[in-house]
Amino acid sequence: QVRLVESGGGSVQVGGSLKLSCTSPGFTSRTCGINWYRQAAGKQREWVSSITTEGEISYADSVKGRFTISRNKTVDTVYLQMDSLKPEDTAMYSCVSSRLCTYCSPTLCVTSTPSGQGTQVTVSS
Repeated sequence: QVRLVESGGGSVQVGGSLKLSCTSPGFTSRTCGINWYRQAAGKQREWVSSITTEGEISYADSVKGRFTISRNKTVDTVYLQMDSLKPEDTAMYSCVSSRLCTYCSPTLCVTSTPSGQGTQVTVSS
C-alpha cells in the first residue's frame, strides 16, 4: 500500500516561515505530480499548489508570491516553502499524488493515487 507522508508543520507567528515535505516511504516515483491541499477547520478543502514531473508549477492566488513548491528527485521529495505566513494560512496541509501514478518499491510496482494524513500549520497573530 503506497502512502504519502507529510512533515514540517507547526506553529508560527504572522510573517514566519515553514517548509513542508511530502515523501512516499518505501516507494519511488519518477512519473507522478504532487498536489498540496489545505483544509481549515469548518471549511472546504482548498487546492494550494501543484508540481508536475516535468516541473510545471501552479499556485492558488491566495498563496502566489509567498509559497514555493519544489521537488528533489534524488530523494523523491516534494517541498512546500511557505513564507510570509498569515493567520488565514492556518489549516491541515496534505499532499496528494496525481491520478493513477505508478510507485515502485524494490519488489513491486503499484498504480495508485495516494495521499497523506496531513500536517497541521497554525499561524498566530
